Amino acid sequence: MNTKSLTHELCTFCTLDQTRIIVANGYALAIMDGFPVSPGHALIIPKRHVASMVDAEREEREALFDLLAELRVKLLKDYKPDGFNIGINDGTAAGQTVMHLHIHLIPRYTGDIPDPRGGVRWIFPDKATYWK
Repeated sequence: MNTKSLTHELCTFCTLDQTRIIVANGYALAIMDGFPVSPGHALIIPKRHVASMVDAEREEREALFDLLAELRVKLLKDYKPDGFNIGINDGTAAGQTVMHLHIHLIPRYTGDIPDPRGGVRWIFPDKATYWK
């Protein structure tokens, strides 16, 4: 067995239970996050095993963003959030734990935290409040 095959066999998203898929297109699929940080937290995942957005082909990137837009509409209808955080952890230093590209679509709700300003900048709390 070559390393590439072993990687795919051990990859959570390459061996995904197909019943978890909530929407899909030719190159990508979406599931609800197994460890959601808010109600409706979902992941958009390319069908092909690639670790980073820069490894994805143009058609895959377009499909990911098409699915992101479609899923956003669905989550607005189903969960009625007031906003979204959209993010990608690229590499272990950035917090990526599943080395298969995935986009987090995280619904946000008014009052879910006391002051949401700064959004994703809170990964470095001392740099988050740039407006002060």
